Amino acid sequence: MKLILSLVLLAVIVGLAYIRLAPSNREAWHTDAMQATPQVGHFVVRPEGGDLASPVYSDSPVDLLTRFDAVATADPRTSRFAGSPEEGRITYISRSRIIGFPDYTTVQATPVEGGTALVIHARLRFGQSDLGVNAARVTRWLDALVQG
Repeated sequence: MKLILSLVLLAVIVGLAYIRLAPSNREAWHTDAMQATPQVGHFVVRPEGGDLASPVYSDSPVDLLTRFDAVATADPRTSRFAGSPEEGRITYISRSRIIGFPDYTTVQATPVEGGTALVIHARLRFGQSDLGVNAARVTRWLDALVQG
């Protein structure tokens, strides 16, 4: 019985370590947000709508992404994974507080009639559902962007 419990504990520790330390593949996660499709564990913002329609901002695409980057990187446990405002696409990794589950959020700015809109694709890496965490995070960032 002790051996079985030890093996289960070891498997849990290895699994948690993998979640925290698994490498992230740039080609797999720094993708075109315009190609995203809404699905469970994903949250999509587009000018014409996805899960949420993007507001239109008066900023240029680079200026809007620069402001968005400041909001996103100020969020706890969020860091820039790939891209830059100048590239026109940025992907962030946000980790859950205790276990460190990674979520990836890719944001792009696109010119639209009247200004610039954001295209955002937030998604989980592990599991089937994020329990609304990606939607809440992106909505919080968008609210901060308007207030900032």
